[in-house]
Amino acid sequence: MPGRVRWVERRILAPIVGLVVLGIAGAARAQDADSGDAPRAPAIHAFVSQGAVKTTGNEYLVDNSKRGSFAFSEAGINFTSQLTDKLRVGIQLFAYQLGSLGNYQEKADFYYLDYHLKDSFGIRAGRVKLAYGLYNDVSDIDAARAQVLLPTSIYPPNNRNNLLAVNGAEIYGYVSLRRAGALEYRVFGGTVSLVIPSQVGSPTPISNAQVPYLAGARLMWEAPVPGLRFGFSAVTLKLEENAVLPTPPALSAAAVLYADVFSVEYAAHDLLLAAEYAQQRVITTDNMPSLLPLSTIVSDGGYVLGAYHLTRWLEPAAYYSLYYTNVSDRSGREHMQHDLAGTIRFDLNNFWIVKLEAHFMHGTAIVADTTQATDPANWGLFLIKTTAYF
Repeated sequence: MPGRVRWVERRILAPIVGLVVLGIAGAARAQDADSGDAPRAPAIHAFVSQGAVKTTGNEYLVDNSKRGSFAFSEAGINFTSQLTDKLRVGIQLFAYQLGSLGNYQEKADFYYLDYHLKDSFGIRAGRVKLAYGLYNDVSDIDAARAQVLLPTSIYPPNNRNNLLAVNGAEIYGYVSLRRAGALEYRVFGGTVSLVIPSQVGSPTPISNAQVPYLAGARLMWEAPVPGLRFGFSAVTLKLEENAVLPTPPALSAAAVLYADVFSVEYAAHDLLLAAEYAQQRVITTDNMPSLLPLSTIVSDGGYVLGAYHLTRWLEPAAYYSLYYTNVSDRSGREHMQHDLAGTIRFDLNNFWIVKLEAHFMHGTAIVADTTQATDPANWGLFLIKTTAYF
């Protein structure tokens, strides 16, 4: 086992260390060059998290969650460098385990070149964060929120690896409206790299899956009231996949997703209040309509959330989240998910936090295996997570 640990450490740390060294050396060389725009030293940040998961019924997030599991950990390091007054570069390397996902394989969470022409216009290219709702583009920053899990009706934790960022480009800007506040916009497009989960035991294992395109936008209005903002986000993407059937031919299917979310947030004076509502429309087609006929399914969900800094080191938070897999059929535990969550965050110092979180669940819409008929419709989820960062 020690040999295995050292091997994993070398696989994860070697490219990270190399990346940091190259970044610092590159900045130093650039500063030595005769240029009117001397780059600043790279800003480096890192984090390490370890968590535990326990459910009272229904396996969720990790294998054997009903018995309790520590297969909930993550680590990352990122650096950004201001090459010129207008050009910036950034990258984050990340490794994690969430049940059977991740397996500590390092990957580039995001990387980008950012040309900021002026406040009202800039452009990023590379693997840029996907701006959807209030918090998708900051979902990788555990220290930025009180909750262990963001509301699952809008931010499913199992989708983080696929939908945190898009491989493509983005234009963005911030426009002052003077007494009417300000507008922030982000428009992006490209594709996403899918990570296919294990197909062991599946009667129709997926042999190939890809997203040929993804496009979207987010518009945020900062109201004249300090801390109050309203937002609208929209995303569309196409998913193509092939599945191996017991008998030929292979199944080829495609799905087009349209999703939008309406957001409101008030953050001022140690108080955070937020609410979001989202709707998703999925249109599917395939080469075997007799097996899987053309269909359109509309799902929706939303949440209300509150958090308050009682002291510098103590922040309680709570939210209620509701999700329906099909608005045409809101009955049955497999079609709904009520989630009442409460969190207590402890900031032990400026670099170390601990979170305790409990969820009361009604329904199994967010559970991958809905055939667990012996498990109750009402169940509990308990999490503890600690994160160190700098």
